[in-house]
Amino acid sequence: MANIFRPSIATSLLLLSTTSFAETDTDEDVQDMSDPTAVYTQGGVGVTNKGLNFKYGESYDTGDPTKMGMNVLEIMGVAGETLGWDNNHAKDNSIDSFRFRNFELNTVNGRGTQIDMTYNVDSETGSAGYNLMQALPKMGMFQFFPLAGAGVAFGNNVIEDDGTTDSGYSVMGTYATIGMYSKITITDKIWLNYNPFYSKTLSGSDNYKDSGMEGNDAVLTHEFAASYQMTPRMNIRYFANWSENVDISDGNHRVEVNYQF
Repeated sequence: MANIFRPSIATSLLLLSTTSFAETDTDEDVQDMSDPTAVYTQGGVGVTNKGLNFKYGESYDTGDPTKMGMNVLEIMGVAGETLGWDNNHAKDNSIDSFRFRNFELNTVNGRGTQIDMTYNVDSETGSAGYNLMQALPKMGMFQFFPLAGAGVAFGNNVIEDDGTTDSGYSVMGTYATIGMYSKITITDKIWLNYNPFYSKTLSGSDNYKDSGMEGNDAVLTHEFAASYQMTPRMNIRYFANWSENVDISDGNHRVEVNYQF
């Protein structure tokens, strides 16, 4: 069974900061895209080893002057057979997966909440989780953002422990996640991210509890990103995702361009 936990494809949008809280350029009303707390309307396109990724994020008024909010929709793995280069993955030209996130940031205490929902079209499985994030003070060029959360995994026509198959969608079980986002500032235009996450099944069918995380009951995943700010409104980012079970050379790789509207 595939791992249902997926680290952030746009990690910088999910991080929190205790220092700037999305400062605005008053002349152009442009948010600093290297600021991980920045909330703004944006679009992005990624070229990956499994096809094209498309992302759209839109900020909204939370009704609370101390909170900022944003919704992000991602479509992943488009035209994989034509444009993807991953020989370890059965590619096709249809969509591989969807992801929707709702993110809110409290600008007073630097605490964020996230609702994260994913759905894999090929396996017809998905997850819905709720995460809490807290910024820690900067330490020179470093800043860390611990996260903890829990969620439920679901699937269509899931095989039960007794070998029978459920009709339609059902909940397979629950899981918990702990981890950390980190940001390393190299220059005002270049920054790095490293984001490890540990996820473990909590309850559900024996099949899910024993193998719901990449064939095991738990998994440690890794994400690395290197980013360059080309203009105040546009950046380019390289991402690599792998795990304790998948070597980095066999993981997911992508180059993503993001534009702020």
